[in-house]
Amino acid sequence: MSTVTSSTTGTDKTFFGHPRALANLFSVEMWERFSFYGMQALLAYYMYYEVTAGGLGMDQGLALSLVGAYGGAVYLSTILGAWLSDRLFGSERVLFFSAIGIMAGHVALALLPGYVGLTIGLILVAIGSGGLKANAVALVGSLYSKEDSRIDAGFSLFYMGVNVGGLLGPLLTGLLHKQFGFHVGFGAAAVGMAIGLLIYSKGRKNLPETAGLVANPLPAGEHKRYIGIFAAIVVLIVLVFALKIVTPANLASTIAYVVIAASVVYFVLILRSKKIDATERKHVWAFIPFYIGSAAFWALFQQQFTFIAAYSDTRLDRHLGGWEMPASWVQSINPVFIILLASVFAGLWTKLGNRQPRTSVKFGLALVVVGAAFLCFIPLESLEMTPLLALVGILLLCTIAELLLSPIGQAVATKLAPAAFGTQMVALFFLSVSLGTTLSGVLAGYYVEGNEIPYFIAMGGTAIVLGLAMIAATPALKKLMGSVL
Repeated sequence: MSTVTSSTTGTDKTFFGHPRALANLFSVEMWERFSFYGMQALLAYYMYYEVTAGGLGMDQGLALSLVGAYGGAVYLSTILGAWLSDRLFGSERVLFFSAIGIMAGHVALALLPGYVGLTIGLILVAIGSGGLKANAVALVGSLYSKEDSRIDAGFSLFYMGVNVGGLLGPLLTGLLHKQFGFHVGFGAAAVGMAIGLLIYSKGRKNLPETAGLVANPLPAGEHKRYIGIFAAIVVLIVLVFALKIVTPANLASTIAYVVIAASVVYFVLILRSKKIDATERKHVWAFIPFYIGSAAFWALFQQQFTFIAAYSDTRLDRHLGGWEMPASWVQSINPVFIILLASVFAGLWTKLGNRQPRTSVKFGLALVVVGAAFLCFIPLESLEMTPLLALVGILLLCTIAELLLSPIGQAVATKLAPAAFGTQMVALFFLSVSLGTTLSGVLAGYYVEGNEIPYFIAMGGTAIVLGLAMIAATPALKKLMGSVL
């Protein structure tokens, strides 16, 4: 990835002074997030609304659990996408075919009825989104040399694409659902992904040659072995569902166990490796509290798609004058704040330089703030309906917490990674997101009538205690991290 291509030099600066190919990757990521969040904004409602309202009539608690399981599966599948890229096909081809899979998944949700369309659609979107997410980041990095000072700004532009798509997707699909039903909303997500795929296809030629290279090619003699391994895994998955060992009711907890097991294996393999020295081993031990803090944070934050989605549907006063805002539009509030505040936080850290808080303090503050956001629901329980501005304020707190943890978490994963395990440490961070997202669905099942205040106290209080513990652990983590902030 360190090769400087023609797109990074000379006068070929057609996208805000950055390589021309960045515009293409910005576009595909924007449309992918448009389709992903546009679909996810409707997903819980589609599952638990009555059949007469166009839904599947599923139990609400089960529906919210499955939404969390699906979100966890997306981040879990980034590992598969990264492996296929590194060992078989290269980032560019995996991204291209992942985008096709995403579009096909949205088409299935739009056209196939009932549980058949739901199952096929979610499997395709989950695998495709994981593959695209992992490789789009890698391709952005391939546009710059390690010495290119534009790389941080380039990733900032790319991140902007994520949030523009996340803002617009729920707005359009929510409006279409309100006017024409769920399947038209899902169809809009499919069209959005098709537009992104078309734009990307036309710009593939602008990517550097390194985009198509396989970093660590699988030896020819190993292909049959891995085909057998993957076939066995598929058969195992089919069997556990066919024998009802794994059911829709326990799917979220099963994915959580799989993620925990995969994470433990990753940590053990890295810590026991002879390829790392004593200092790198300390860094890996230091990353474990960040993994736990990240999982805890996402378990609350991702409830925007589970508990908060249900809350917005039934408890939120969404009337603006004589018009009622679609409940799914609540999902666009967070991207608005991200767009407004991301540059503010980036500028703040740049200005503070070495005087900025250590990573453990930022993580701790993120957990305290997101915990406080959940506690803010408690006084609202005395109201018949929650004012829209109150929920906007709560989501502002969640966004501030996100900016204190999400980009910081990705950065610390790279900073603490041993030289021989850079990709695996990033994968571990995504596994923490997967675990937290899965738990967001499991935990949302405890939000039931009569249990609201204990739920908010448990969620918010636990996060605040963990946050304070992270801050208190700063001196010990400093010893393990050394010069790493």
